[in-house]
Amino acid sequence: MDTLITLFIVGGITLFFLRGYLKSQKEKEDRARQAAEKGKVFSEGPRAQHPHIDTAQCIGCGTCTSVCPEGDVLAMVGGKAAIVNGYKCIGHSLCAEACPVGAITRVMATPGMGADLPTISPQHETTIPNLFIVGELGGLALIKNAVNQGRECIDTITGRLISAGITEPSSDVHDVLIVGAGPAGISASLRAIENKLNYITVEQDEIGGTVAKYPRQKLVMTSPVEFPMYGKFKRTELSKENLLAFWDVVLNRVDFNVRTGEKVDDIKRGPDGIFTITTPSQQYRSRTVILALGRTGTPRKLGVKGEELPKVMYRLIEADHYVNKKILVVGGGDSAVEAAMGLANQHGNKVTMSYRQERFSRIKDRNEKRIEDCIRSGKIQVLFNSNPVEFKAESVIIDVKGQQQEIPNDFVWIFAGGTPPFDFLKKIGVGFGMRDQTQEAGKEARQAETEKKALATTAAST
Repeated sequence: MDTLITLFIVGGITLFFLRGYLKSQKEKEDRARQAAEKGKVFSEGPRAQHPHIDTAQCIGCGTCTSVCPEGDVLAMVGGKAAIVNGYKCIGHSLCAEACPVGAITRVMATPGMGADLPTISPQHETTIPNLFIVGELGGLALIKNAVNQGRECIDTITGRLISAGITEPSSDVHDVLIVGAGPAGISASLRAIENKLNYITVEQDEIGGTVAKYPRQKLVMTSPVEFPMYGKFKRTELSKENLLAFWDVVLNRVDFNVRTGEKVDDIKRGPDGIFTITTPSQQYRSRTVILALGRTGTPRKLGVKGEELPKVMYRLIEADHYVNKKILVVGGGDSAVEAAMGLANQHGNKVTMSYRQERFSRIKDRNEKRIEDCIRSGKIQVLFNSNPVEFKAESVIIDVKGQQQEIPNDFVWIFAGGTPPFDFLKKIGVGFGMRDQTQEAGKEARQAETEKKALATTAAST
């Protein structure tokens, strides 16, 4: 009898905790479904890289949902991993690495969506032979990806030069010309030095590319990466200043052949396969070209009256240069939110944000929490469902839900994204095309699995 009572007690306790567990799992799944619906409402879905989940292989372990630094990109729905906020993905690939059964691959676009990207081979080569694109211009964000691609691309070029019997540098033709001195361009340049190539790097602005234009103390990098001429860089998070300082140390160890302040106007490939690269002040000749331009391109303007005023800007570098000012920040992405918070932390500033949507929906989790704190504390006022109508010398007129209001203003920052240099790519002949990359990724995954099984069979037989 005592044994039976004990069993009932143990069973009751087990059922109690099991019920609590199942309830928490159901609530978690409900939140995931709500997040997925919100993602559909507030975005058009992923337009670049994002995870592709093979639900037939997924075992529902949930490991992938806990490793992403960007928050709730993935969640468990119906016992399987699912994309709930694909637009937040910037290509860390930690979910794919964490999956114990290989059910996740990273793809470049949603099914049928590929026309907004240049056509690039797995070796990062465009439709023009020996002209390569690396970094976010090819569709992949994240510094780690840019560094890896720059290194891989130079290795590909080195192999081709050796195969062609070109082992001695030429005095009038470079082995490779690298356009851009951001993460991808620096990585490619360092690898070119390692591989003893005759190279030159051309940068229209300053060394560091897009990173140099980040706001002060912006956190960058979230994964260890292999830097040429240095080795494994293991820090997972550091500020913009620290990364630029690291690059400076590495580049000062070598003879970094870079020309800053030179914008490439044209690239032509001659009948002999040699490229002629034209800038306003120079012409270069090179056997191969790597475009590491970045994707931001020219800042997108709103077309609002008064936008040409000197007080209207599109990039914030030093927030602490502005104190006791009335400031408007236009936009609702991470750049806009980070700029607004940086400016709001300066003495005496009154910061207002104007965003055309009814809520922030495409920002990182850490920024979402911080901006909510700023709004609650009164540091930042946010006007949702609003658009600037006119910028004046001492004020701005904003349409808020159909009602116009004029507020005092000293400075305006607009973060409406940028126009990628796709016109330039098309001008020099780079092809663009539609590809269902989700299907391509599935095909590659199946091929990799087949090769893996074949190797296992061969090993077992020997």
